[in-house]
Amino acid sequence: MSPHFDALEIRDPAEREHDLFSRLPRFLSDAVGKAEGLADWLSGHDLSKIVDRQALASLPVLRKPELLERQKKNPPFGGFVDPDALEGARVFMSPGPIWEIQGAGADPWQAARAFFAAGVRPGARVHNAFAYHMTPGGFVLDTGARALGCAVFPAGTGNTDMQVEAAEAFRPDVYAGTPDFLQIMLERADRDGRDLSSIRIGLVSGGALFPSMREAYRARGISVLQCYATAEFGVIAYETSGQDGAPLPGMVLNENLIVEIVRPGTDDPVAEGEVGEVVVTSLNPAYPLVRLGTGDLSAIMPGESPCGRTNMRIRGWMGRADQRTKVKGMFIDPKQIAELIRRHGAVERARLVVTRDGASDAMALHVEAHAGAEPDAAAIEATLREVTKVGGQVHLAEPGSLPRDGKVIADERDYSD
Repeated sequence: MSPHFDALEIRDPAEREHDLFSRLPRFLSDAVGKAEGLADWLSGHDLSKIVDRQALASLPVLRKPELLERQKKNPPFGGFVDPDALEGARVFMSPGPIWEIQGAGADPWQAARAFFAAGVRPGARVHNAFAYHMTPGGFVLDTGARALGCAVFPAGTGNTDMQVEAAEAFRPDVYAGTPDFLQIMLERADRDGRDLSSIRIGLVSGGALFPSMREAYRARGISVLQCYATAEFGVIAYETSGQDGAPLPGMVLNENLIVEIVRPGTDDPVAEGEVGEVVVTSLNPAYPLVRLGTGDLSAIMPGESPCGRTNMRIRGWMGRADQRTKVKGMFIDPKQIAELIRRHGAVERARLVVTRDGASDAMALHVEAHAGAEPDAAAIEATLREVTKVGGQVHLAEPGSLPRDGKVIADERDYSD
């Protein structure tokens, strides 16, 4: 069997670039004819001239706060979806909230490549522990695995005991989910005397895969690679491995996407190797997003991957260009913290601090009260879970003790080990 998913992965880079940009002007013309929001956003630009990266850089970057505002003014999609594509489609609401649509085809988010690169082959059994509720995460990996020819158990999130029991019976070859939940499942299985030794491959996303965590999985005989995915585009990039199974540097970009790295807060691409915001253009007719700023930081790596795939590589996820932060696979936005403050009149100021608790993400909301007010910590904790869909502790801070540095969300996770 070929070591590559298809011939597209090993094309000459110039051929790939020509293919993408020869298709782009017609795609843009068709897209603005159907998606009125996109037409308004790109008005005044001659889209027939967008034939290379320099021309593409003349278009404005659409950032998620702007997309969110446009969706609020013109719900649910802000005019960025082809209305004809809604027939028979799934739609999702990700935190923000931002609405998305599932594209056409068996693998609309192009996840099959990431599974293949991780060593998964047709006939494998996949335990998918990404969320299937409201957000597209579960479906991104589910459709990719099934398109590859795998059987998928849609486990979703939570219910650890039931998931371990199901995995022991199903005997999956592959785990798909956040990096830390696999460790939680394995430790629970060890405690309860259950056998999860069938799992030999992990494809993870939605959180940091720390070197120590990857090595702990390797010691158990589980090869774990990660992919970088978003709700809007699916799998943007994915890790590959060498002949010894060890991960190779960086992540290879997926096909049919144009990825740029721009200076945060601007529309300007940065030089190769410089850290900036990941900006993506997708040739997806159902959801034609052009130069969408993901808010994630990364950098283009020089040269090609030793695995033989010829697309550009990025250094993987390197933090956020804004304060919007991913915790346990869910994005948390400063606007959500503002909504919590609005609901609790006793709270004057709040700061969400994200840290690590062992291998898992943890968060704590530090709140200052108005003079003379007594906030209800338990009620605030319940609202925090309701608004963010992630649980966290609430700490009542002394008046004036929170830093006045403009940060609503402070990501204090250490990714060095």
